[in-house]
Amino acid sequence: MHILFLFLDGIGLGPADPTTNPFVAASVPTLRSLAGGQAWTQHAVQTNTNRALFIPTDANLGVSGRPQSATGQGTILTGVNIPAELGYHYGPRPNDAIVDIVQRDTLIKKLTARNLETTLLNAYPPPFFAAIESGKRRPSSAQLALLAAGVRFRGMDDLREGKALHVDFTGQLWHEHIRAENPEWAVPVISPQEAGQRIVSMAREADFTFFDNWLTDYIGHRGTLKDAIDQLQTLDAVLAAILDAWADDEGLIILTSDHGNMEEMGHRKHTENLVPTVVIGSQRDAFADGLSDLSDFAPRILEVFDD
Repeated sequence: MHILFLFLDGIGLGPADPTTNPFVAASVPTLRSLAGGQAWTQHAVQTNTNRALFIPTDANLGVSGRPQSATGQGTILTGVNIPAELGYHYGPRPNDAIVDIVQRDTLIKKLTARNLETTLLNAYPPPFFAAIESGKRRPSSAQLALLAAGVRFRGMDDLREGKALHVDFTGQLWHEHIRAENPEWAVPVISPQEAGQRIVSMAREADFTFFDNWLTDYIGHRGTLKDAIDQLQTLDAVLAAILDAWADDEGLIILTSDHGNMEEMGHRKHTENLVPTVVIGSQRDAFADGLSDLSDFAPRILEVFDD
């Protein structure tokens, strides 16, 4: 049994307006097929296709205000409704109260205690490691959950060897920004199809595999509609390659987000929209039965490995 968790930061189900919503403006046939032909908007309803279960999911968790990354990610990876426990949404990075909850209750620690291997697909550049080690950068809640369980963070050498992925899947942004400032940090640029195949190959080597795509949230805050469309079309091609390579009886692919943002380009703020969840695999119905909000993922993942 393998579980591949594709976390897409900051994507919700927004208005069906192609001038602001890249999920409407982009050519994304794979994303639409995963939702039974529906566009990923606020009009989409729960749908079960021959391959995937699509579930509009509550990221507000009964707490007023705009959901935030630290509390949302922490809730996904602990099963604890952190906003309800604290009485507020918080982010982008966890405060001390969230750190305590995430380190205590992380799903990843529980998997490790059961001798289940967890792997993180992301590759990080040298400055990331330096900032974490110096204490100048606090990890995100997702990163913290992985670090607290001793999961190895991959770097530039892993990326060069085809054993990791950059956040944009292809490495093009690494080439344009990180390598531009440090030519010695060059890495190969790969196609979305190769990225999808690499994801499946690596997921088969572990019990639980996590990919953290924070770029979608970054684009929602600072990018353009074109940036969002380009990223979605890359994601669509990656997912098409994943679906081609993945056999449904191998396990589950789970895709979800912590809050809305990129679905309403222009105001650069988080939204209170529902977020999309996609579950792929022969056990998807049992896994997702009753799933309605972000606190439902961690306990269900543990149940899958208990069966």
